[in-house]
Amino acid sequence: MRFHTRKWVKPEDLNPNGTLFGGKLLAWIDEELALYTIIQLENPKVVTKHMSEINFRSSAKQGDIIEIGIDVVKFGNTSLTLKCEVRNMMTRETIITIDNTTMVNLGADGKPKAHGKTEIEYVKNRL
Repeated sequence: MRFHTRKWVKPEDLNPNGTLFGGKLLAWIDEELALYTIIQLENPKVVTKHMSEINFRSSAKQGDIIEIGIDVVKFGNTSLTLKCEVRNMMTRETIITIDNTTMVNLGADGKPKAHGKTEIEYVKNRL
């Protein structure tokens, strides 16, 4: 799994228990998956269609640094299916895993559009 982004857990990210708010973490994950998909499919119009079971395994507290990892599970005709793991860099524990998130490529009309991609591309290889 490639880990792309780190986030620093700040006071505004905490729930009443003093740990990372799950909704904040899910927003960070959704944004990272969208950015990853936009770069892979070279289209700024993508949406999250589906997330599989979300498994919270541990948490993070203020001052912790978390890291978000993404892997491609499958290239569909109009979609990209990704898996995600978030880990706490301070405790080395996995915070959450999501086995499948389907991101859909959209055309100018806002409807699913074939993207023509079949494998991961790295930006350096496109230049």
